[in-house]
Formats: sequence, C-alpha cells, structure tokens
Amino acid sequence: MVTAIVLIRAERGKTSSLAQDLLEIPEVAEVFSVTGEYDLIAIIRAKEYADMAEIVPNRLQALDGMERTETLMAFQCYSRHDLDRLFSIGLEEPATEA
Repeated sequence: MVTAIVLIRAERGKTSSLAQDLLEIPEVAEVFSVTGEYDLIAIIRAKEYADMAEIVPNRLQALDGMERTETLMAFQCYSRHDLDRLFSIGLEEPATEA
C-alpha cells in the first residue's frame, strides 16, 4: 500500500464542497481542513506508486474548486500504535496455568 499526503489550496468559498468531493474518490482515506498556507490535506492510499500518477493529476486536480496541490509521497509510516507494540515486545504477561 502506498500513501500520499496531498496539500490542497481551494478556491475561495469552495473548501467545504471540495472536501466532500474528495471523499467521493475511493482512494482518498481522509480529508482534513487545516489552517495555514493550505486549506485541506487529503490522505490517499493506493496499491502502487503508478496509481498515484492517475489519481492526483487526473482525478483530484480535475475537481471543481481545486486551485493548487502539492503531493508528498510517504516512505514509511510511524504510528503510536506501532511504537507501543514494538516497545512492549518481551513484556507480555506470562500465561498462567490453571
């Protein structure tokens, strides 16, 4: 699975409708409304890197209200869940016999 983080600048007044349209694309897992230089962040998950070449320029950028995107391809995912599991190796409670 390949993940991309897409930073999105929306046209004025179209942020909410653009967010809803993004969620209609099956590979878009989540959309966040944010402050700062960008209006939205979309998390995209696809089977292969080559799929991103179709998803981002052909489907995302074609949406009404899309002004500009910047795509960040993820190399590796770190999450608290994974770190908790990693650091708990060997700390499991031994099974008690009845």
